[in-house]
Amino acid sequence: MATSSDLDVLIDMGFERVRSELAVKKSGGLQGALEWLEQTQDKSLEEITAAASSSTTGVQGDDDPNAEPPSLKDGEIAHSLVCNDCGKRLRSEAQAQFHASKTEHTNFAESTEEITPLSEEEKKARLEELRQRLKEKRGEMSEQDKQDKKKNEEIRRKSTKETQDIKEDLQKKEQIKEAAAKRREKQEEIAAKERIKAKIAADKEQRRLKAEKEKAQRDGRTIPTISTSASAPTTSGPVLSKPASAYTETRMRLQTSAGNVQRSFPVETTLFEVAAALSAESGIEVQSFVQNYPKKIFDQVDFGATLKELGLFPSASLIVR
Repeated sequence: MATSSDLDVLIDMGFERVRSELAVKKSGGLQGALEWLEQTQDKSLEEITAAASSSTTGVQGDDDPNAEPPSLKDGEIAHSLVCNDCGKRLRSEAQAQFHASKTEHTNFAESTEEITPLSEEEKKARLEELRQRLKEKRGEMSEQDKQDKKKNEEIRRKSTKETQDIKEDLQKKEQIKEAAAKRREKQEEIAAKERIKAKIAADKEQRRLKAEKEKAQRDGRTIPTISTSASAPTTSGPVLSKPASAYTETRMRLQTSAGNVQRSFPVETTLFEVAAALSAESGIEVQSFVQNYPKKIFDQVDFGATLKELGLFPSASLIVR
């Protein structure tokens, strides 16, 4: 089947465009076009086009591809075959079969015209020319393949780099998230340990106070009671007039729902002991202490610390909750 590349090959070989177009149109391929051009080389372009135009008006010419060849007369011998589909003349039945396999043409007829075979020199020249054209065509295809391969490689490299950049960005984000999660877990672990330590200290102090209370009851001794006083300091923060190490006691003003209670405690007394003493005296279950200034809440976590450690000396005012 003829293609546009066959037309380009014919033009490159030096044939006129119009003549080349007619050759490609009338033949089934490049080889057929070359044979048609060879057969019509002695005819002018006007004669060829006139024959082609006459076929459109019903006049059948020698070059009309659709023209039916005349029937053989009595005594005439067929010297060749002609394809009624494209007008190509063939020397033998084997060539007709080959032509049919290539073009799928099936309408053939016998002809008395004898096709002059090519000389050895003409065959070699035409074969060499076709080989040269084929080599050039393959060279062009090879160069195009190289360019296509280079472009594909550039596209692949660009795609690979973009994919690698995306992977690296995702890995960095994942590493940042993992580091943040580890820091958060570590902070939570530290806080949990501190709460456990405070709870252990508070339980230990509670057991100590309970043991002292039971021992005092067995010995017939009384537990120290909390006494009330009319005078109380108005400041809730420490008022230091001497070094902190010199203070051994702290005066505390405790504001309860039943009224204000003032009591002095050693600075080494824990907040849990203060809550236990207040609970034993007034029956109040202390959940937390609140300091107004500076504003601070002392809950169960702080009960294991001493008044000195909490800065509640030499005096302090707390609201009992």
